[in-house]
Amino acid sequence: MASTTVRPRSPETSGSDFARLSRKVADAGLLGRRPGYYALRVTAVAGLYVVGWAAFALVGDSWWTLAVAAFLAVVFGQVALLAHDLAHRQVFRRRRASEVSGRIAAAGVGMSYGWWQEKHTRHHANPNNADLDPDVEPDLLVWSQEQARAATGLPRVIGRWQAFLFFPLLTLEGFNLHVSSGKALANRSLKHRALDGTLLAAHCALYLTALFWVLPPGMAIAFLAVHQGLFGLYLGSLFAPNHKGMPILSGDDRPDFLRRQVLTSRNVNGGWFTDLALGGLNHQIEHHLFPNMPSPNLRRARDLVRRHCAELGVDYLETGLIASYRQALTSLHAAGAPLRNARARA
Repeated sequence: MASTTVRPRSPETSGSDFARLSRKVADAGLLGRRPGYYALRVTAVAGLYVVGWAAFALVGDSWWTLAVAAFLAVVFGQVALLAHDLAHRQVFRRRRASEVSGRIAAAGVGMSYGWWQEKHTRHHANPNNADLDPDVEPDLLVWSQEQARAATGLPRVIGRWQAFLFFPLLTLEGFNLHVSSGKALANRSLKHRALDGTLLAAHCALYLTALFWVLPPGMAIAFLAVHQGLFGLYLGSLFAPNHKGMPILSGDDRPDFLRRQVLTSRNVNGGWFTDLALGGLNHQIEHHLFPNMPSPNLRRARDLVRRHCAELGVDYLETGLIASYRQALTSLHAAGAPLRNARARA
């Protein structure tokens, strides 16, 4: 776990730190929409989606179809990133336009838009809070030694060596996305549950029909495994650098909004290719502070945010991609220590 500490604010600046930063960002014009950028990006991603499925149909009954599966895994990841931006209303100002287009993008990868948006909203409100953030619940992995000591079932078994199993387990994330979306439909409080269910069922039906219509059964199953496995690996690799290995808060840890977002997030260095591959989420600190800021503006906001944090004495962490994975895996290994120690004593 990172050694970052939460510094208390002085009473005279209480409630003003983020407001002052927000004014700087707004004055720089960084909250304005980028219609040209998103028109190009949506057209490119939609085009690649169509090209991928056209290539699947043309290649047909050949093991070269697994190369198409790998290509479509990356395209699905890019569609999921677009759904993310749309859900945050980075593309359209109006809620309805954002929701309609977001549901279309989510349906393209077989995800329940309503389930994901509700879950992601809770994450943004309290990132890395063990009591409030669904992304650090001990579902399969444990994220802190406290969770390890309380773990039962599969997390208790996997948690001992979870750092070594982390990337192999990410190959199941694509399947988990579909299963979790389906399970969420049983929740009657889910908004637009019938619509989400219809879109999810339509995606699964079309996807499986295409696979088993074009390919023999064995090859169809291989395509399914490669496509969904690499899709999950790509998605997990996108999100792992953002918060994993950063401080885990509890319900009693309630720093102000700026510190809550900055101290639990990590940026990843890189150029235009990193921005493209990670969908701008490598600027995670800026994204968490201004979730509706268009992703191409996040890089420009970085210097403003970094200087503001330096003025306040708030730690601002930025690393390379490999270093971010190393920190995340080191933290996971440390979190599982009580489980290894308990086994050694048994």
